[in-house]
Amino acid sequence: MPAAVTERKRTGGDLLALIGGGTGPLVGLILLCVFLSFSTTTFLSVRNALNILDQITVLGIMAAGMSFVILTGGIDLSVGSVLALAMMVMGWLANVVGLPLPLSVLAALVASGLCGLVSGLFITAFKVPPFIATLAMMSIARGLANMITDGQQIVGFPDWFMSLAIERQFGVLTATVALMLGVIALSWLFLRYRAGGRMVYAVGGSPEVARLAGIDVRYVTVSVYVLAAVLAGLAGIVLAARLDSVQPSSGLGYELDTIAAVVIGGTSLSGGAGSIGGTLIGILIIGVLRNGLNLLNVSPFLQQVIIGVVIALAVAAETFRRK
Repeated sequence: MPAAVTERKRTGGDLLALIGGGTGPLVGLILLCVFLSFSTTTFLSVRNALNILDQITVLGIMAAGMSFVILTGGIDLSVGSVLALAMMVMGWLANVVGLPLPLSVLAALVASGLCGLVSGLFITAFKVPPFIATLAMMSIARGLANMITDGQQIVGFPDWFMSLAIERQFGVLTATVALMLGVIALSWLFLRYRAGGRMVYAVGGSPEVARLAGIDVRYVTVSVYVLAAVLAGLAGIVLAARLDSVQPSSGLGYELDTIAAVVIGGTSLSGGAGSIGGTLIGILIIGVLRNGLNLLNVSPFLQQVIIGVVIALAVAAETFRRK
């Protein structure tokens, strides 16, 4: 084989390894964008692209945390409820108690982290399956969110807080979109270049082998659930900035979208295989698909069916490819 061809193949493989995603989801995203470009007159525009980024901000932050959990072979069904709890803690402390908003945000992140800590301890110390432990936390966190204000919403935050999700810096990105990109970038760097990232993959590949290799499996497991919960809380803060309000019903169904984004991106539900790069592609697929269906004036009910079919096909295709 000619040296030039060999070099091109090697370079292409290095690029795929660098982004950490498979070719399947990326090709699917490109084909989806091409189809929508010809189907609508407004999809292929800078303004619409920026709108898509704004719309996936909350999902992107949550999916980064969920990637760590699924890479260890776990699952977290509580992230939507933890998001709502963090929002209510922040809103109650800032608007009712009168605590400065930055301190209220910090308290909200601590509250969400405690939810992840409890889930992680139930999984590691009491050997409760992740599905059951996080299902219980989903109910607990949602109940606590409702108890804080007896189910009432809280409206009105400082203008500077709302501007984080509205004003585009240099006419391009809002602060919340920049935050999402920063979270994804840091997650990618950690998994790819830090020993802790390799531990996450090792635990997902085989907890027993990881334990024999000297890895503290319990610590890694608890840590990823705490991280996922804290990022869910951070996503709640971002959502509050976008809505200028908080309510205990926020985040319903978000856990399904979050898991779907990670799995569509090629991360294996059995753990040990996947990447943040793939998760980013999965996030974009869901965001682009929803945006395109809205531009095509598709019924919201039909949108749910279409997105469900796309998720099923993406998972089936990725499973077939791995086999």
